[in-house]
Amino acid sequence: MMATTTKSAATLQSELRWQAVLQRDAAADGRFVYAVRTTGIYCRVTCASRRPRQENVEFFSTTDAARRAGYRACERCRPDAPAADAEVVARACRLLHEDAECSAADVAKQVGISQARLTRAFKNVLGVSVKQYAMAQRLQRFRGGLQTPKSKITDAMYAAGFSSSSRLYESAPSKLGMTPTKYKRGGVGELIRYTTADSSLGRMLVAATTKGICAIAFGDSEGALVRDLQQRFAKAEIARDESSLAEAVRAVTEKLREPARAFALPLDLRATAFQQRVWNALKKIPVGETRSYAAVAKSLGQPTAARAVARACAGNPVAVVVPCHRVVAGDGSLAGYRWGVARKKKLLAQEADASCRIAK
Repeated sequence: MMATTTKSAATLQSELRWQAVLQRDAAADGRFVYAVRTTGIYCRVTCASRRPRQENVEFFSTTDAARRAGYRACERCRPDAPAADAEVVARACRLLHEDAECSAADVAKQVGISQARLTRAFKNVLGVSVKQYAMAQRLQRFRGGLQTPKSKITDAMYAAGFSSSSRLYESAPSKLGMTPTKYKRGGVGELIRYTTADSSLGRMLVAATTKGICAIAFGDSEGALVRDLQQRFAKAEIARDESSLAEAVRAVTEKLREPARAFALPLDLRATAFQQRVWNALKKIPVGETRSYAAVAKSLGQPTAARAVARACAGNPVAVVVPCHRVVAGDGSLAGYRWGVARKKKLLAQEADASCRIAK
């Protein structure tokens, strides 16, 4: 009885999938691929190629499963190409720019795919969910709405798409790094503790809010490092605190000595959605290796965004932990580095040595 039921369910699933293939159903695209035994090729549900005979078709839930079975990707519909996901995400993002309150289900419906397919595309291309991206858009609008001196928090809140103050205050601290009121006042009342220490890269400054480390910087002058911190948090209270940041200094020092070591301390990074994506991509670059700005942009599904990637690297506030030093120019040259090209060269040399030791 159990075997009969299972077989019937599998047969029904195959029939439903076959109907989706016949109809080139966009809602089913990404949920499975079909392979043709006579050609040895697997395709997307929406592939425009001539439909094969049903008896020659085999279905797979993932492209990896199809490849393991010995099939190769169709060159027409390119089922493995990230560009397809990027196109879907681009269309969805345009909708969210127009209406950040639009739900994932509504966006998926307007784009013409399933919500599950849309969710996978966002994870593949942006590394965040539809909800997280929409929230980032609302907060970005909220930031912009508070730039003028006479702006009001409530006006900026509704203009950004927040339906109530409770929703804004629930989400804002983790994204803005402070409450909306403090953000409008430029960080007034926020306490940022810092300390400095010697390191293999010169003088080092480590700073933290109550949420986590917000700055790791290197320079030749302690005074210049402190002035830069004060400029970045112009209206916050800046206080030296060596004792409470001793563990953070040790963690950064160990990270310099052993680049592969995980950094376990919490961070308080205030960034746009794109900066977050870039910084997450940088963390995935293995120790001892480098990537070009163009390669990082391509990995994000945005091959023309090399300059934007460079700007995100330049805006990285935590040296070493977010390894922007591992990104180089297309010709392999070191290009710029926020804390000096000489330090970038030294970091890469240290990591190359560490990688060789690990390999041995």
